[in-house]
Amino acid sequence: MTEQPILVTGATGKSGSRVVGRLRARGLPVRAAARGGEHVFDWNDSGTWDAALEGVRAVYVVQVDGTRLVRPFVERAVAHGVRRIVLASGRGIDDPDYARDSGGVRDALLDSEAAVRESGAEWTISRPGWFAQNFSEGFFADAVRAGELRLPAGDGAASWGDAEDIAAVVVAALTEDGHAGRTYELSGPRAVSSAEAVATISRVTGRDIRYVPLSVADYTAELVGQGWPPADAEAFADVIAPLRENRDAHVSDGVHRALGRPPRTFAEFAEATAAAGGWPA
Repeated sequence: MTEQPILVTGATGKSGSRVVGRLRARGLPVRAAARGGEHVFDWNDSGTWDAALEGVRAVYVVQVDGTRLVRPFVERAVAHGVRRIVLASGRGIDDPDYARDSGGVRDALLDSEAAVRESGAEWTISRPGWFAQNFSEGFFADAVRAGELRLPAGDGAASWGDAEDIAAVVVAALTEDGHAGRTYELSGPRAVSSAEAVATISRVTGRDIRYVPLSVADYTAELVGQGWPPADAEAFADVIAPLRENRDAHVSDGVHRALGRPPRTFAEFAEATAAAGGWPA
């Protein structure tokens, strides 16, 4: 079994790339799969699935938001002899009021979770909230680079989770016993507002970065002014709503349950990113 590879879908993403790195650091065989990765894998082309699954013992499933492709993929994985599945899901999907979900993301995630639970394989579900890395390599990186984060987030806070912690939990579930049948809600150790997050980044980078709270109307108007279609601008404003409404401020114990240690703080994430030269210049 130790010679069989572990398949990582979404291998170029925030969590997937870190999972690949951690597995390889342990000397374990990894099949890094993505549309533009080492092993070509496209969720929307089921013809790429069999080659990715051939001979695999465990799979990290990172799905495409709003699609219902996990269920047929999991069925095929089990037919190929996959014995362990770790699913990337989302924090808050148990709460139908967590976010305005015009794209059907929540229903698709719930179906994906049901699919792995019903698969007959060992399963573990990772439910991360907002990634701290959104400031360094995600949604907000361009704003950090520009020195001004403009969001309709008010003074709301989130318990930002470090993608390194999320990857560590996934690797543990893929390679160790004791995680089967568990759902890990993942977060940082305390809630941090957008203003506090930006102040922390300013301190560790030595740059002047401001947070500017906007109304939803002003924010969507700015996005449309930048060339966004109005429907897309409104949908992205909906994504920010849980921040404004403090729906992701609660702290979850998944990192401690899975790893036996506390999650990294936002300040520790920011300092480690600065030490690695990872902040947008």
